[in-house]
Amino acid sequence: MTSERTLTPSRQLLNKVPEVTLYFWIVKVLCTTVGESAADFLNVNLNFGLTGTSVVTGALLVVTLIFQFRADRYIPSRYWLNVALVSVFGTLVTDNLTDSVGVPLEASTLIFGVLLAVTFLLWYRNEKTLSIHSIVTTRRESFYWLAILFTFALGTATGDLMAEVLGLGYLVTGAIVGALIAITAVAWRFGLNPVLSFWVIYILTRPLGASIGDYLSQPSSQGGLGLGATVTSLVFVVGILGIVTYLSVTKADVIRSASAGTHTGTERGGLWQTAVVLALVIVLGGAGYSLRKSSLQQDTSDSVAAVIPGGSQPAPGSQPSPGGTQVTHVSPLGDLSSFSKITQDTLDLLNSGDQSGATARITDLETAWDNGEARLKPRDNASWTDIDGKIDKVLRELRSTSPNPNSEKAALTTLRTALG
Repeated sequence: MTSERTLTPSRQLLNKVPEVTLYFWIVKVLCTTVGESAADFLNVNLNFGLTGTSVVTGALLVVTLIFQFRADRYIPSRYWLNVALVSVFGTLVTDNLTDSVGVPLEASTLIFGVLLAVTFLLWYRNEKTLSIHSIVTTRRESFYWLAILFTFALGTATGDLMAEVLGLGYLVTGAIVGALIAITAVAWRFGLNPVLSFWVIYILTRPLGASIGDYLSQPSSQGGLGLGATVTSLVFVVGILGIVTYLSVTKADVIRSASAGTHTGTERGGLWQTAVVLALVIVLGGAGYSLRKSSLQQDTSDSVAAVIPGGSQPAPGSQPSPGGTQVTHVSPLGDLSSFSKITQDTLDLLNSGDQSGATARITDLETAWDNGEARLKPRDNASWTDIDGKIDKVLRELRSTSPNPNSEKAALTTLRTALG
């Protein structure tokens, strides 16, 4: 089907998406952070669990998309509500693959990268354009939202891969992603295809938003500003509501009908530029990943050697045998005594009736465990996953809106046993 037949008057609508302005990128980043906070709130605080949160979010997304598709023009409140929900759901898709199915983040990154590429290929094959200035038919809008979903899932997988598996942390990851966005923007100014530039930046803003939210909410002891997840989320929600209200009143981001169309003229050179960008991503990303993994593996080997240097020193948890030699009981993950201490501290606070203190203390465990993932997980993936699941259980119990002391203590006791 040609572009002309697709844009017949009987089927053409006003453009269903906003103009790409500074407001667009600000709200996009804010939605990313709020979406992740909302998922954590449903998963942990309301104790829905990962599956329950996915079902609830997925159902809400279906409902809001129905209203979005029924509209005959761009409506800021509907559009940005869908973006926020897609942000949550796209994140949960990656989290489910990682936590529930056990798919490595490396594989998730490749899977969603391929799915996004296939979506773009089918979109271009049918519509001869990937420009968001031409979302004027139902089919184009369907391709658009499918691509948006995969960009969030890919951005989540890539950001988590860098921050957690490669041990860069969210602040460093955010700095790297921010630099890549700046480079892409400068390249666009010097002639990089605008459609390619848009989608590259759209993918990168997901890990950027997560990094900003993580930096603002983390305690100062961990290098953050210490605002907390609740305050950070409220600030971002107020920002979103303010900007969306402004856009609804002023229509500052409405694409005029004269601007809508195929815009094929602005997409010249997109094919070979896309090939070059993909080649750079594969080569430089692959090289960076290999170097970082090699460094982490060396650090892991040195750490294990320090715990048991040639078998001459007893490891933590060692017990002397009747003959005077040491019988070593070492976790496959190495020395976990620091995590065990935080767990015991939390249990002691609960036993003394200090619920708020226990909830605050368990945040230290969450932060320390996340920071140690890149070092610990390569040692024994199965052991790490088992303990990670027990920590998630503890977090849900302590952060529940209606905490049960018996359930909290049982989860903590189970975790302490696993940590040794």
